[in-house]
Amino acid sequence: MLKTRFSSLLRPLRRALLLTAFPLLMASPLQASEQPVDGLRWQQTLQEARGQTVYFNAWGGSPEINAYLVWAGQEIEQQYGVKLVQVKVDDIAQSVSQLLANQQAGKTEGGPIDLLWVNGKNFKALKEQHLLGAPFSAELPNMALVDEALPVTEDFTVPVEGLEAPWGIGQLNLMVNTEEVTTAPSSAAELLAWAKAHPGRFTYPKPPQFHGASFLKQILLELTADPAPLYREATDAEFDRLSAPLWAWLDALHPALWRKGKLFPTGAAETKQLLDDGELAMAISFNPGEAQSSVQNGTLPPTVRAVAMSKGALTNSHFLAIPFNASARAGAMVAANFLLSPAAQTRKADPAFWGDPSVLDPARLGAAPSASAGPQLRFKAVAEPHPSWQLRLEAAWAERYGR
Repeated sequence: MLKTRFSSLLRPLRRALLLTAFPLLMASPLQASEQPVDGLRWQQTLQEARGQTVYFNAWGGSPEINAYLVWAGQEIEQQYGVKLVQVKVDDIAQSVSQLLANQQAGKTEGGPIDLLWVNGKNFKALKEQHLLGAPFSAELPNMALVDEALPVTEDFTVPVEGLEAPWGIGQLNLMVNTEEVTTAPSSAAELLAWAKAHPGRFTYPKPPQFHGASFLKQILLELTADPAPLYREATDAEFDRLSAPLWAWLDALHPALWRKGKLFPTGAAETKQLLDDGELAMAISFNPGEAQSSVQNGTLPPTVRAVAMSKGALTNSHFLAIPFNASARAGAMVAANFLLSPAAQTRKADPAFWGDPSVLDPARLGAAPSASAGPQLRFKAVAEPHPSWQLRLEAAWAERYGR
């Protein structure tokens, strides 16, 4: 289980101090195992990065996130002379395949991707296929501010080992229209009962889309009395035994879903739109602040609230990684460091902009946290299973329901 503690979010500090001043960062409290960032080496990185263009492959399905990255790009270019270009993708697995093709073609430099938004099975694939560059996160000054009580050293049980820098925290939740759902379901059994009583008013995105696959893992965890096997490499026998209740649950659920389970939304954005249009009463999110943010910006009705399973919300960190053949490695490091800065993390956590929880520890900042900066890690947390379970779940789901 993950630790459920999460720091309250923080008040923006002066830009010059937060983003470029090494004395402040070096004075931040460090654990004994941590090594100070080499200030001279970082200054060399800043010089090398100036004038570079960083192509950042990131999920492009959220207008709020896309707008946030536009702001971040403007700040990075103004402060560091680095241009950040978001390459919007539906699934980061597409980027993994692109990098694998580069590797097989012998393209070891001048690659098309400089920075990746990644976690889970995609990080596992990148690491195993040696598609990432050398470890870099320890060179980022703002890593000294990260809250290490959060899941930032492992990614779905896979050791990060400096190959990624943490960016934010996600928790699976239901965005519920409380005008229609007066008592929100808080367990797999309650969700099934509600769906049967309100046919056509709930659904989930089609796996292997991230939110759909995450929903499968959430329900699997709900239905598994002893989750220990889920945190190691899945075997045929354990997968068959532990996934059997999930398939029985889905068999019972699907006839009560939107379009009777014969058609599934292509992603979270479509599901959210169905909720806004009134076709659904609940939609799946992996951002505990998305419901509040969407209500504030008018993309969801004011009666929508976020709820999670009482046993615990599937929780993970999402990360930034640099490919092995990045054309602008220095620029990518500068961009990643900015995205870890208190100013960027505070804006990201603010529901008015994104509502994605910060990964920083206010105790390391020497400043009073802001009560209005954004949501805390608000739900009881359940750790992500080993990536092998997700791969098997996706394949088995496609075999059973994908046709």
